[in-house]
Amino acid sequence: MVRTSWTTAGVFAGHGGARTDEAGIVTGDLTVHTTWDGRQGDVAVQYSGTSQWFTLSGSPVPCSSREDSRRLHQAVVEAVRAGGGATVPQPHPLRGYV
Repeated sequence: MVRTSWTTAGVFAGHGGARTDEAGIVTGDLTVHTTWDGRQGDVAVQYSGTSQWFTLSGSPVPCSSREDSRRLHQAVVEAVRAGGGATVPQPHPLRGYV
């Protein structure tokens, strides 16, 4: 099985932060990490410079291709920057992550 991952550091969470399963709302300077296993995307965040990862609420999500996993990762980065208790965006039923 092919695994692909994407990581973006220095993502400053917008007002209201990002919602995680383990820690609730996290705010500030975050690192976003997406892993694709060929079937789904798993998304986690951490406070930049620390070692503990938190599952972003809504993860995992179906993800059918490597390209779609990259679009998923970018959609998550944008959602975290927007804040508002960001969770993993759900794919459009016909277009995936655009």
